[in-house]
Amino acid sequence: MVRLKPGQKVPISGQYEVYGPRGGKTGLEVTLVKNEPAPPTRKSGQTMILVDKTKHKR
Repeated sequence: MVRLKPGQKVPISGQYEVYGPRGGKTGLEVTLVKNEPAPPTRKSGQTMILVDKTKHKR
């Protein structure tokens, strides 16, 4: 499970769900890009967890 805090470098591109400070779902999802910093959250203590990796064709 990939859990990010705001400002951390994103290890895997994809859809991330935002969780509250005590671990509850907020109903928000954000798209994050590998090697970019994670954006600020709406409230202090929130984190983001990867729910769907981006699929690439090569």
